[in-house]
Amino acid sequence: MKTNRKDLKAFLSERRDLIGPEAHGLSRPSGQGRRAVGLSQQQVDKLTGRKQNTYARLENGRYPNPPVDYLVQVSRLFGLNEQEWATLCRHAGIGDPPFPLNPSSGLEVPGVWQEAVDGIKHPAYVNDASWNLLACNDAFADLFPNGQVPANTMRWMLLDAGGRHMLLKWKTVWAPLVLPQLRAALALRPEDQTLLQIAKEVTNDPDLAPLWDGGGAHIHPDGDERPIHHALQGPGHVTMCAAQPLGSPGARLIILIYHPGETKQHTRVPMLRARRTS
Repeated sequence: MKTNRKDLKAFLSERRDLIGPEAHGLSRPSGQGRRAVGLSQQQVDKLTGRKQNTYARLENGRYPNPPVDYLVQVSRLFGLNEQEWATLCRHAGIGDPPFPLNPSSGLEVPGVWQEAVDGIKHPAYVNDASWNLLACNDAFADLFPNGQVPANTMRWMLLDAGGRHMLLKWKTVWAPLVLPQLRAALALRPEDQTLLQIAKEVTNDPDLAPLWDGGGAHIHPDGDERPIHHALQGPGHVTMCAAQPLGSPGARLIILIYHPGETKQHTRVPMLRARRTS
């Protein structure tokens, strides 16, 4: 992936101008020449402990394949959020970020997501990067006996007795596809204590341990169709739509389109594509 020099320079210089040197115990240069609005390039080198002109090379697009740890230093110094962190990585030529910038990222979403979920007619919910339930609508609660939604959807799908009963064909359809999602979540957050505990319990479960050891590559449910027992409407199938809140890497919005009946009696909707214009 090539460095986008023009956009990288504009992005970094704009963010650098927002950081006053006084906030880091530094003074503004006094002498001849152009004076920086915020931190100078040399001051960024000092604050990141790098050799002179390291930051100038980065900002000017003359630092091919910069180390990720250096990009992290600059991002945290400049107070970037997750979307800006992604922007820096892409403009610097390393592609998508290899991990979230901040440990708390993915563990919270803006409160307006509850209102957004409430406005969806199908069962819908938002979980964080640890698969804890953050928001859901009434249609989602109706799936469960007495409307008792799970606190953690990953734990419920894999380890809860009620989940194994409700998720029809659990051992052959659900578990083999959910376990790779747990692996993928741990790859993104290898120190997440909630996920580590779930993985530990999985390896001790006689039904799950062989599937876990066997691996798997399925990492997201978008477009999948799986059998389920609706607490109010009985057996059926759900088609799953998955999306990610952009500011919360690892969090997920899941919409479940429920079709009643033990056998599939509906036609899969074709892929959506933009219309060609002549």
